[in-house]
Amino acid sequence: MTEDFLIFALIGFGAQIVDGALGMAFGVLSTTSLLAFGVPPATASAVTHVTEIFTTAASGASHVAHRNVNWRLVARLAPAGMIGGGIGAFILASIDAKTIQPLVSAYLLAIGLYILFKAFRPLWPREVSDRLVPFIGAGGGLLDAMGGGGWGPIVTSSLIGRGHAPRQVIGSTNLTEFLVTTVISATFIVTLGWSELSSAAGLIVGGVLAAPLGGLVVSRVPTRPLMVAVGLLIIATSIPRILAAF
Repeated sequence: MTEDFLIFALIGFGAQIVDGALGMAFGVLSTTSLLAFGVPPATASAVTHVTEIFTTAASGASHVAHRNVNWRLVARLAPAGMIGGGIGAFILASIDAKTIQPLVSAYLLAIGLYILFKAFRPLWPREVSDRLVPFIGAGGGLLDAMGGGGWGPIVTSSLIGRGHAPRQVIGSTNLTEFLVTTVISATFIVTLGWSELSSAAGLIVGGVLAAPLGGLVVSRVPTRPLMVAVGLLIIATSIPRILAAF
């Protein structure tokens, strides 16, 4: 039990450091790791999101302190993201684990490829438009809940690609994720019960210890090499589970 706790604490710490630097990847890295340990998809997503209540609160506070938050962006993202996340959690909890396992792995593989694509794609300056922000939030929340992660890769990358300032996008999406993941976690607790989520303790400790570093790391870590490493890690761990399903 102690060994498992330490392993999950290290996973949570590493995933949160990456998330603080990129504004993405805590969910997909944590869920990928839990699936590798044989945790069912719905439980893996639930454990990850319960953990993210604590990590996103700490990370969001760090970004607020470092003035990385655009409050208008938060106000447009949060309601749609919360609705999408609640729907996604309810759907995932209602599907048989054996049926959803290869689909979740395929989704995580796609996220890994998407992160690699974003790492090498130049972000040309574009006119900033807020019209699609709520739709991006709703889609990010829905897929984040169903895949155990993806809010950052979908929402952060989309908003930066549309021309929003990267520092404010990372800070705003981290803070907004606290609200979205709280709704997702509450939905999972109602549908699955709290007893299924005991392995969240290690992730919570590791993630919360690393979360205050997010506001500092975002300005000091080279983005592209880290994105490549995260993308390759997710791809490498997702492919064996997809092949095993067949």
